[in-house]
Amino acid sequence: MEIEIQEEFDFFVIGGGSGGLAASKEAAQFGVKVGLADFVDPTPIGTKWGLGGTCVNVGCIPKKLMHYAATYGESMEMQRISGWKNVNEEQKTHEWQKLVERVQNNVKKTNFGYKVALRENKVKYFNYYASLVDKNTIKLENKTGVIYVKAKHILISVGGRPNYLPHIDSKLIITSDDLFSLQTPPGKTLIAGGSYIALECAGFLNGLGYDVTVLYRSVLLRGFDQDVAERMQTYMAHHGVKFVQGEIKDVKQLENETKQVVYTNGSSDTFNTVLLAIGRIPNTKKLGLENVGIPVTKSGKIQSDDLDRTTVENIYAIGDAVEGRMELTPLAIKAGRYLARRLYNNENISLDYKIVPTTVFTPIEYSAIGLTEEEAIKTYGSENVWSYVSKFKPLEWVLSDKDNDSRGYCKLIVHNKQNERVLGLHYLGPHAAEVAQGFAVAMQLGATKADFDKTVAIHPSSAEELVLLKQIKGISETDEWLCCG
Repeated sequence: MEIEIQEEFDFFVIGGGSGGLAASKEAAQFGVKVGLADFVDPTPIGTKWGLGGTCVNVGCIPKKLMHYAATYGESMEMQRISGWKNVNEEQKTHEWQKLVERVQNNVKKTNFGYKVALRENKVKYFNYYASLVDKNTIKLENKTGVIYVKAKHILISVGGRPNYLPHIDSKLIITSDDLFSLQTPPGKTLIAGGSYIALECAGFLNGLGYDVTVLYRSVLLRGFDQDVAERMQTYMAHHGVKFVQGEIKDVKQLENETKQVVYTNGSSDTFNTVLLAIGRIPNTKKLGLENVGIPVTKSGKIQSDDLDRTTVENIYAIGDAVEGRMELTPLAIKAGRYLARRLYNNENISLDYKIVPTTVFTPIEYSAIGLTEEEAIKTYGSENVWSYVSKFKPLEWVLSDKDNDSRGYCKLIVHNKQNERVLGLHYLGPHAAEVAQGFAVAMQLGATKADFDKTVAIHPSSAEELVLLKQIKGISETDEWLCCG
């Protein structure tokens, strides 16, 4: 059958998430003809969303808004302790529906804003499911029919979706794709998984007043510094989140709108909501990659090099669907922009995928840059790695008698045979993202421990702990708790 080509483009992007949007708008700035296709399959319980991908719809933005909402509730107690009158901690209640409405209003405004931005940048938007026919031809399909377009260069930026358990009825559970638009309060909630998504959801749901249990298989925050992860778990448990080791064996719907969950460790419990956060899978299955000879890993991810090139010369891949990439919005955005500049502005630029800052927005926030202690030791050997550490109580917690056992923690990992070059930075405490961003710049410039030591501290602050580090873990470490961050 002969294919009729409706339109031809210089650059066509498959996927309307953060990376795809950034790449398409950047390419259009250089005068090339750009198209973008995006389509969202509904979740098993019917949740859908608009243009913008995971971050704005069911990820970073709604998650951070709910994180903020939970901290506002905690601040009521601090107001009372600080002398404010007519603040009754025992009478506080939370309206879930009101929060969801506000969050979704923001999401919809952003969806609309993205469409406007594409139009203003002369990027043609297709609300179609895209797949590859050959290395230059793309099939676009939705309920209105099928069309075909051609492109000289194609970018795959399709992201991923939450993983499900094959032995559990998917209509009995939700994922983070459903949580932020859930129309009824979640009530008593089981969160299965030990990922940062699991812990972030557990944190804000607990902060909003819900009974939360985290069911995890082996370790929490795999891939993050385990010393810090254990301290985070201790903090969250101290503040009411329950942790159970095991996996889901079975889920049954009960008559009273609750679900009975049986664990692999033999125990069971009943919950109003069961949320799966057991990892994500790339949206590559129906892309037609086999038609162009692009291989995928066992998990379905695409392999691309440091310049985002796949095995097909004119097809590129960025973002969460790429093997070995951290699944982070800012990384995909920068990768997309850099690719467009290389292709259409002849710029010789590439991303450093090694020094990437990220933050886990749990009740006590955790920022990480560079290597974990485990990774540093594996790479350079334990004899060549020192970890400078500090345990501190942030000044903003000092007035609260409830948090007497809560502490911040920071760690600077250095190569002790290379002028104490900083390999990794880890901070557990309030406002972690705001603390870490500037230090990421320093690490990009090759900062050493001496550079940190020469920096004058901002006092009183939590960030100052990172420029005042003296104790070396396992060598000169003490149990002293410092006062003031």
